[in-house]
Amino acid sequence: MSRAGQSHIVAIGGGSFRPSVREGFIEPSALMRYTLDLTGQDRPKLGLLATALGDDSDWLLKMYTAFHDWDVEVSHLTLFPMPNVDDPREWVLSQDAIYVSGGSVANLAALWRLHGLDEIFEEAWRAGIVLSGQSAGALCWHVGGNTDSFGPELRPWAEGLGLLPFSCGVHYDSDPQRRELLHRSVGDGELPEGYAADEGVALHYVGTEFIQAVSTSPTGAAYRIERDGAGGVKEFRIEPRRLTA
Repeated sequence: MSRAGQSHIVAIGGGSFRPSVREGFIEPSALMRYTLDLTGQDRPKLGLLATALGDDSDWLLKMYTAFHDWDVEVSHLTLFPMPNVDDPREWVLSQDAIYVSGGSVANLAALWRLHGLDEIFEEAWRAGIVLSGQSAGALCWHVGGNTDSFGPELRPWAEGLGLLPFSCGVHYDSDPQRRELLHRSVGDGELPEGYAADEGVALHYVGTEFIQAVSTSPTGAAYRIERDGAGGVKEFRIEPRRLTA
């Protein structure tokens, strides 16, 4: 595992997977290769969670199929109707990387806390297990962000695990609600200052420090959102490192 005293989180705004050359299938994008390379393992153990999708079996099947040709050992943790492993803590701590699906981040956080996974993931993070995910799976590691967990109109949400003391914006260039609401939520203090990522862009943190953004999109970017001291915000564009397939 990546146990050299560093704790990595890769928060993906969108684009973890792409259509496969095999019709009807998907395959991991270079964002996933980047994430798995952080483990330092030739054959990393990747743990999947679809809590935000209600442990959707179709999503899990797609993930196993997507990684079929990769040198990765894939397993998963489900919580419905009960945990599928005897000891969730032991399972989490045996992984080299964790990947969390999109979906309802509010439901995810509530269920994780009910099962003690909030504390388990903090332990895993401090132990050097790479934590990652897309959309809800990116928001969950932060203090919060904007979510459609409560309906199609986005709402600010600040009940994340808080491993990262920032707000997070995802799907930043594909959903017109997100930028305006994140600006307003940070400006009025409902959410802390933070970072956002376009589709195809990931935010990489080491410990609680933002290190860089990486991207599979030729135009996508990351952003730093700071308060301007007058009830509004300043947004700074961060050019990502472009990844090749």
